[in-house]
Amino acid sequence: MKTIGFIGLGVMGKSMAHNLLKAGYPLVVHTRTKIKATELLEEGAVWKETIAELAQEADVIITMVGYPQDVEDVYFRENGLLEHVKEGAYLIDMTTSPPSLAEKIYKEAKKKNVFALDAPVSGGDIGAKEGRLAIMVGGDEAAFQECKPIFEVLGTNIVFQGKAGAGQHAKMCNQIAIATNMIGVCEALAYAKQSGLDPWKVLESISQGAAGSWSLNNLAPRMLKGNFEPGFYVKHFIKDMKIALAEAEGMNLLLPGLSLAKQMYEELAAEGEENSGTQALYKRYEQI
Repeated sequence: MKTIGFIGLGVMGKSMAHNLLKAGYPLVVHTRTKIKATELLEEGAVWKETIAELAQEADVIITMVGYPQDVEDVYFRENGLLEHVKEGAYLIDMTTSPPSLAEKIYKEAKKKNVFALDAPVSGGDIGAKEGRLAIMVGGDEAAFQECKPIFEVLGTNIVFQGKAGAGQHAKMCNQIAIATNMIGVCEALAYAKQSGLDPWKVLESISQGAAGSWSLNNLAPRMLKGNFEPGFYVKHFIKDMKIALAEAEGMNLLLPGLSLAKQMYEELAAEGEENSGTQALYKRYEQI
């Protein structure tokens, strides 16, 4: 089996790496904070002190880091991935970042006879743990087919979207749909409480009807329990919405719903909730 290198072991990355180990893949890992890798190392993963060391050993390298600047740093810095990756290897960036950055990585990788895919995901911490992520992939279709068995360990809804950057564009569509949906979920629960209904019974009714959504089914119960731990960070959601709005502006496309959601989440972050889960938006309505 191909040796997989994994860079970035946060809320999502750690579970994804665990599933690859469980599937039998030899795994080498690197992250800025080694302690985050402790459980994986106990399960059989091998630690690499530098990105260069990891790149020289891995046949497939997956990156799942926080921000576009982190992706830039991992791939393009001195002693980064593109400097040390093996010829014929596969680079898979699963971070949500700008389509233009995916295109840049693809072009530079091609010069080195390396295959690059952008493959952002959706499904949150639950999807990552259970290997049920939705994975949106851009790049060369032949490279996608070669890496598909790896994607199938991580997700159940795996779609090749098209050329380099297409995966990231698809992820923007995902985040746009979620943004206003999250407002709707919070307002529905707030209305249920204010009208004197049992919000749990309301949730039981509406989650199985036309209002049903992933956010309603998975995040509304956390809201009602007062559980605002991150499955997906507020700060990362704001980052994604900024990318989507910038891309939309370049296409002369107005997205007023997304603009409102970004404003509301930025206000939430300013109140100290940037490291909370996206369901923390509900706190705005609890204060009313």
